[in-house]
Amino acid sequence: MLNEAYKHCESTIKHHSKTFYKAFSLLPSNKKKAVWAVYSFCRRVDDIVDEGTDPETELSLFRSQFSRFLNGEKLDKDPMWIALHDVFQRFSMDPQPFHEMILGQEMDLYKSRYKTLNELEHYSYHVASTVGLMLLPILAPKRVDVLRDSAVSLGIGMQITNILRDISEDLDRDRIYLPYDEMKDSGLSIDALYSRTVTPEFIKLWETLATHADYHYEKAFSTIDQYPLDARLPVKSSAIFYRAILQSIRKKGYNIFDQRAYVTDDEKEQLLSAIGGN
Repeated sequence: MLNEAYKHCESTIKHHSKTFYKAFSLLPSNKKKAVWAVYSFCRRVDDIVDEGTDPETELSLFRSQFSRFLNGEKLDKDPMWIALHDVFQRFSMDPQPFHEMILGQEMDLYKSRYKTLNELEHYSYHVASTVGLMLLPILAPKRVDVLRDSAVSLGIGMQITNILRDISEDLDRDRIYLPYDEMKDSGLSIDALYSRTVTPEFIKLWETLATHADYHYEKAFSTIDQYPLDARLPVKSSAIFYRAILQSIRKKGYNIFDQRAYVTDDEKEQLLSAIGGN
């Protein structure tokens, strides 16, 4: 049953995030399977908010299930909970970032606009940095405190990258994560954004946020050598793969409205080769 549960979690990450799947497939088996289970938890929360028919009720139920899980109840009809139970048995997991992840996803149910970069970072921490904090006891169990800040930065960098890639999809949901203050400074109006046109003002705003993402990537890279050897390459790979999305968007002339930017498998192999050569 446990092996099947982990296979279910593997199929989830393989289907929804080829970037993370490729990067973390480099981990030893026990750590790799644990990452799959944590990813499945995060994916479940995200899907409830974005695709649920009654997300408020469904999220409340999920929060209740997680509380029961933490209290020792075995929810053995769901492969995600089965796998996560094994992870909590094997590793010194901290429940706090799991709670914060649920809270972050809940923000999307009542907040669809952001005024400042600080507000955006607060959101990014809850929906992305928390993932890194969930994974630290798995990836670097003896270095959790040392790596906490850089894990938070990596999450923020990745989430801003997501936002810059998914602007058009978010507009379809009437969500604008681009901070209003930054839009104003760049001369981009809400109406101009909804016109889905690449203009000098749009590029200026996009690059302002990309520069901020790069700052957080660099902060994350500054402590990458603190990870154990078996986790160092997977973490670095995931960061480099994700950061490369920004360059992919630039190559497409910043046109994220007509096509989704991604890093091809060949490009990932080239990036891995470059990492290996360093």
